[in-house]
Formats: sequence, structure tokens, C-alpha cells
Amino acid sequence: MGEKNISIIGVPLDLGQNRRGVDMGPSAIRYAGLVERIESIGHQVMDEGDIYVDAAEQRDSDETNLKNLDEVVKATTRLAQKVTDIVESGNFPLVLGGDHSIAIGTLSGLAVKYKNLGVIWYDAHADLNTEETSPSGNIHGMPLAALIGLGHDKLVNLHNEGQKVKPENVVIIGARSVDPGERELIREKGIKVYTMHEIDRHGMTTVMEDAIAYLKDRQVDGVHLSLDLDGLDPLYTPGVGTPVPGGMSYRESHLAMEMLEDSKIITSAEFVEVNPVLDDKNKTADVAVGLMGSLFGEKLL
Repeated sequence: MGEKNISIIGVPLDLGQNRRGVDMGPSAIRYAGLVERIESIGHQVMDEGDIYVDAAEQRDSDETNLKNLDEVVKATTRLAQKVTDIVESGNFPLVLGGDHSIAIGTLSGLAVKYKNLGVIWYDAHADLNTEETSPSGNIHGMPLAALIGLGHDKLVNLHNEGQKVKPENVVIIGARSVDPGERELIREKGIKVYTMHEIDRHGMTTVMEDAIAYLKDRQVDGVHLSLDLDGLDPLYTPGVGTPVPGGMSYRESHLAMEMLEDSKIITSAEFVEVNPVLDDKNKTADVAVGLMGSLFGEKLL
């Protein structure tokens, strides 16, 4: 990527889902040596600290079945403003989760600058549920739907009104757990998805080459990488809240990051769903930092 000024933002948010512990993800990733790893590659790193997250009120809402909606909206609104400030200063935003609901804030902040943003969603899940289709009411299964303009008004209109990303500018990689409502939406909106079937059949090299070419053909003005650690097989990343067997390997994921670095298309990134409570000796955070090393140009030779 060449030398970059990278601003790190932690988002200790675990209210978009039921399992506690993912709020400690940013600390676990920092503890795994993130800043030192990126600086050793030659980048300038500024750790901007963590976004403040309100405690959840234990109450049911007559308005919606979405869990902790107001608290998620407040935290992601703060994140969105911080991301906007960072991109307007010319720095590269690197966001550490927290659960995947934080992506609503990250991309809402990016949308102030990028009007034709491309997104690579590296994840076992499509995250395209709405309150009507969600089996759980967990907002971490809804961020991509909200970002393409579907779902609760408070999520869709966060930071600025309406759709933040065009559905045709989204590429999902590694999907293997998709709900029926999400499947319908993928077909209806023409969202590009590479499931594990495509990765197994054609290989990660072909999938990434196709994904990069696809986004370049869309003439996007930036590309955001949203990487959920459950995209990898839980053999490599046990510390995630919703593990799905049969995922991408450690080596396939490093290759994907190396190819993104070679392509020079990535303008922002987030790494989410590291849960140290469920982890084994910080293994998942170590993998996250290793993948960031590859994304930012770390080479063996």
C-alpha cells in the first residue's frame, strides 16, 4: 500500500448480539501487538482510543424487536463521526470490533467522502437481515441490510440519510450460513456472493481476482474491507460468537489479504467479532493481527 497514516479506532460494543465478551475485542487485538506490527512494516500509526459505548438498559421495547437499538445507534453514530473526521484528514481508518453491528457506523462515516463506495464483506454470514426477517433480533446480523437502505429507520438513516452503499457494489466472500430472507434479498438485489462452494471449487486466487476486477469495473471511488473473524474456519479463530464450521483457512485468508494489498484498492478496513472470553490464549486476536499485517504489506522476503 505504500507508507500510510493509519488511525486505529476501537469500538468495544457487544450489544448487537447476545454473547458477552466481544466488547473486549479491541483490547485483545491491541494486546496481540497490532500497533508494533503495522509500524514495523513502515506505516505511521495513531491509536485514537475507543468509542464510548453506553450501558444497555434492561427493558423491552414496544417499538421494535431489535435488541439494544438505542445503545447501538448511539455508539455507531459516534463511530461514524470519528470515521468521517479521519477520512477527511487523509488518514486510513482501521476499526477494531466489537460485534459486526459497528459496520453501520464505519460505512456511514465513510459515505460522507465516498459516493460510490465498494465493500468486501469477508464473513460466514450475509448480515442482510431486517427486523422482519431476523430470527433473533440481533443487530449484528443486519448491518449490510441497513447500509444498502433496508431495515429500521434509525439504522438506515444513521449519520446521514438513506443508502450508504449500492447493493451492486458489495462483494460477500466466504458465506456459508445464510437465512431464507437474506437469500431472497441477495437474488432480488443482485448482490455478488462467493460462497465456500466457489472458494473450494475455483480456489481463493480466482475468487479474489474476480472480486477485485468486479469492483474495479464498477468504478468505485474507494473499497472498504469488513472482515468478520468467523469468516475463517473456527479451527483457526475459536474466539468468535457465531462460529460456522467449514470456513476459509488461515493460509487462504492471508492470500486474500496479500492480493488486496497488491491490488491497491483498499481505502479503509475493520476487523470484528474477536471475543477473548471464547478464545484460546488470544489465538483469534493473533490471527486478526497477522491478517492485518498481510493487508498492510508485510512480506516474508
